[in-house]
Amino acid sequence: MKNRKIFLLNNISDEGLKAFRDGYNTTGSLDDAHGALVRSADMKAMKFPPSLRAIARAGVGVNNIPLERCADEGIVVLNTPGANANAVKEMVIAGLMLASRDIVGGIEWVRANANDPEIEEHAEKAKKAFSGCEVIGKKIGVIGLGAIGVLVANICAYLGMEVYGYDPYISVGSAWRLKREVRHEESIDELFEQCDYLTVHVPAVESNRDMINKLSFAKMKDGVRILNFSRGFIINEDDITEALKSGKVAKYVTDFATPKSVLMPNTVVTPHLGASTEEAEENCARMAVQEIQDYLDNGNIHHSVNYPDIDAGVCKVESRIACLHRNAPGMLGKLTAIMGEAEINIANMQNASRDKYAYTLMDIDTRITDEALDKIRAIEGMLRVRIVK
Repeated sequence: MKNRKIFLLNNISDEGLKAFRDGYNTTGSLDDAHGALVRSADMKAMKFPPSLRAIARAGVGVNNIPLERCADEGIVVLNTPGANANAVKEMVIAGLMLASRDIVGGIEWVRANANDPEIEEHAEKAKKAFSGCEVIGKKIGVIGLGAIGVLVANICAYLGMEVYGYDPYISVGSAWRLKREVRHEESIDELFEQCDYLTVHVPAVESNRDMINKLSFAKMKDGVRILNFSRGFIINEDDITEALKSGKVAKYVTDFATPKSVLMPNTVVTPHLGASTEEAEENCARMAVQEIQDYLDNGNIHHSVNYPDIDAGVCKVESRIACLHRNAPGMLGKLTAIMGEAEINIANMQNASRDKYAYTLMDIDTRITDEALDKIRAIEGMLRVRIVK
């Protein structure tokens, strides 16, 4: 029976944790833990024990995890793309309505006049100040067509909008899921120039910081309405403040409260509610549990952000060896040479690389010798070797 300890850094959905099989136990201590589940807790300053093999983020953003240090220590970092996509999609549609109609202004007026005995009569006169526009027939640009962006694009098409999508890295799966009415543009500038609404759904990586800025606003239609449920830093806050003041941007809806965003004119700010539903938390937790188990039990990697994905299924021969290493020339030759010298037959081998790092899984017909294992660990650039089975 396995005895694998999983460290919980945050409150993780109990329903999701039920997906753990026998032999897995959750713990509040990182000492001797084999895996870790995290949501938003900051792990950057943490020292990881030699036992730690994987960290699973019950969500998408991983800016709270030291990805490169984990990779150098042979720790696979996983996330759960798509698990909270429906929750965010629904929040985006709410944001679309908030950007089109001054619902917030109307609600605030009602609260401010709650003690007025003639509020019904006065409301009929006041409502003119909160009028807006309908979305049907309007053009919306969806920047980023991943799990969330595809759902948003499709539902906007159902709402009768003209939908333009932009994603130079769109996956085959996402492309298949897009409604045929969605137009995939080759340039983001085409969205800036023709759309009445823009909604951003790109990864929260440093390279996307300030991707929408004063140069972008200069290309947009006057009175454009912008939704940001991606990350606050994707849009330059100083530049959008000026665009809001000038009227270039008519409305900005963002899910990220910052000292600057809460003071912007014509802006609706929510406190990062995008994925804050019971269903999303359960889905993310369940997916994180499944990913970490598949890695620890089978060596398979799904949705890693610092190593390549590999799925070799369940090992059906004597043993499986997992090697996390640098993406260096000749690595496979060195591995196969060591196995050949030890007269160990490799029944199946899978290898993949991602930037500076690579991963190799070997299914072998006999148990590996300690001598061969030591030689593999001694290869320059080898970061971690373990016997999965």
